[in-house]
Amino acid sequence: MTIFILPDAQEDLLSLQEYMLSQWSESDWVKAEDAIFDKLALVDSGLLTGASVQELSAVGIFAYQYVPTSHHKLVYRRVDGDVYVYAIAGHQQDFPALLMRRMLRMDT
Repeated sequence: MTIFILPDAQEDLLSLQEYMLSQWSESDWVKAEDAIFDKLALVDSGLLTGASVQELSAVGIFAYQYVPTSHHKLVYRRVDGDVYVYAIAGHQQDFPALLMRRMLRMDT
């Protein structure tokens, strides 16, 4: 199985890195990054299954799931055994607004 971090999620990671490095230490960023990739490895292995994204389930979209880390929410979808990461959001971000922007961009 493979984990694909889609371009928007890659941008999320870079933004989070920039923010964390400006606010905290490099070691804090490394811990956060490790937590993100450790969680994704658990999802990929099948040892962890995320919950449905409530905001999407409310409108009949059930294919996307999320798993939290201590500071982030990772939105992904499993397709043919592979994991596609769509968003990596900080807990302080406006998650519904991020999802709306991301989903609207996917259709264009």
